[in-house]
Amino acid sequence: MSSSTTVRTARRRTLRIAAAALTAAAGLTLTACSGSDAADAKSAGHTSTSSAAAKSTASGGSGAQNSDGKTSTDAKADAKAGATGKQSGGTQSATPKAASPVRTQRLADGISKAEIYKLGDQHYRAKIVARGSVLATLETKGRDDGLDANDMFVTLTLDGQVHSWMGGGHQGPGTFKLAGGWTAKVTKVGELRYRAQIIGHDGVAATLETNQHDVGLDANGISIVLSAGGVLSAHE
Repeated sequence: MSSSTTVRTARRRTLRIAAAALTAAAGLTLTACSGSDAADAKSAGHTSTSSAAAKSTASGGSGAQNSDGKTSTDAKADAKAGATGKQSGGTQSATPKAASPVRTQRLADGISKAEIYKLGDQHYRAKIVARGSVLATLETKGRDDGLDANDMFVTLTLDGQVHSWMGGGHQGPGTFKLAGGWTAKVTKVGELRYRAQIIGHDGVAATLETNQHDVGLDANGISIVLSAGGVLSAHE
């Protein structure tokens, strides 16, 4: 083979190698671009999903939905609200309120008054009010009630009658004659606990006993109060 032929053959081989190198480089470039595009697409998709999740969180939803289209958080909130509503309704229905007193009565000291409320059959409440403040409350719960308010004695009966008077107290223990022919025998049975036996012609007709609060009784038209300090007073 001549030298010129050898040179041409070498040049052709060189051009083929260069062309192959260029083709390979182009393929690598396309692969790199394709991978970059896929990565960008994946990144964009991830960012979009994250944005949607962020928007869902910001709007108060958890992203999980039940069959009626509400998020599980909303459903829980609805259930909690419903339970609260039921409980509130039950509480309201279980708490009766006396709207206004059936009458107001001036008491023996000339300053205080009794506001009498009817709560039910033989169930009354009397608020002792002076200068806009409630000083004490009497309530009948199956029996009469009474109060010693600084030497003013007040009784509230089962039929809602209020009787008040000033003074006439006897300090127990002891035995005392009362109005209406009654006799009261007062004994101390504990701290702030006194017992008064109301005795008539036929023996003991009634018993009053304090348990850290005053008590009262209507005995055939005679009002009797026994205080937690052992003071007994009666008035006709």
